[in-house]
Amino acid sequence: MDRGSRHYPPGDIRVSDADRDRALGELGEAFKTGRITADELDERSAHALAARTGDELTALLADLPVRRAPATPTTAQDRARVALAARVTAVAAVAALCVTAVATAGAALSMLGPTAQERALAGAVAAAKGAPPPVFPPSPGLDWAGVMTPTAIAVLLMVLLVHLRGRLARPG
Repeated sequence: MDRGSRHYPPGDIRVSDADRDRALGELGEAFKTGRITADELDERSAHALAARTGDELTALLADLPVRRAPATPTTAQDRARVALAARVTAVAAVAALCVTAVATAGAALSMLGPTAQERALAGAVAAAKGAPPPVFPPSPGLDWAGVMTPTAIAVLLMVLLVHLRGRLARPG
């Protein structure tokens, strides 16, 4: 049998209490599945508790199949982490959408103002009524700082969202 498959210390290296406990667990599993008798369980358990080296533990289990670790069940803490990741994702997505909406509205509003035709029409109407021509503020054009700042914030929020989602979803 491959000694490394049980992951006990190799050769004459001393084993720990945790190694002995793991060997006892494997013996108990072998007894539950009917691979060894109650007498063999008692005898091998006594040898496992007295084992000092990895070779001694490996020899006790050499004729038994390697126990595969069962899939670890999802713990309440893991479920809480996933739920937190979902909440963070939702909040960051809403924040990014709001900031993007502000940037888009700012871009649209910064370009509002009367066109040259509208200015001429307003001047003609005012002249026909004998009023002075209206004074319009100059069209500022696109406010790059007002548009790019919220856009940059939205992009940074999305990057933060991806980063946090990855960290929070990871167990441990």
